[in-house]
Amino acid sequence: MELKEGDPVPHFSGVDQNGNNFDSKEHIGNKPLVVYFYPKDFTPGCTQEACQFRDNYEDFKELGAEVIGISADSAKSHEKFSKKHDLPFRLLSDANKKLQKKFGVKKSVFGLLPGRETFVIDKQGKIIMRFNDLKASGHIRKALKVLKQ
Repeated sequence: MELKEGDPVPHFSGVDQNGNNFDSKEHIGNKPLVVYFYPKDFTPGCTQEACQFRDNYEDFKELGAEVIGISADSAKSHEKFSKKHDLPFRLLSDANKKLQKKFGVKKSVFGLLPGRETFVIDKQGKIIMRFNDLKASGHIRKALKVLKQ
């Protein structure tokens, strides 16, 4: 299943870098979500993307949005990655890749790596942006632009 703009976001949940449960039902109806999928902790592009989300986190918060990063790394890897780069947002572990499948995240680089995709979900739970690009740099700019509209 491939989610597209205008679709309702499916219910999703997971465990974050601190071992806390996250449930989308607690956020839908309260605030917009920016959910970004990335290939792997500690790789150059993923570190750049996470740090850009960190550096712009206050802008997202001012717009009322919560940022959630998701990869197949373990919660323990996420904990180290988050601490090393002082990330103020949650990172969910998707070790079984169920969340990737639920969102329809495509593989990239000859199907070897999980994709890099960002979803902006409005307060009512509708996807208002889906952006897929292996380059990390455009994700933050596009998500902020959509939230400001």
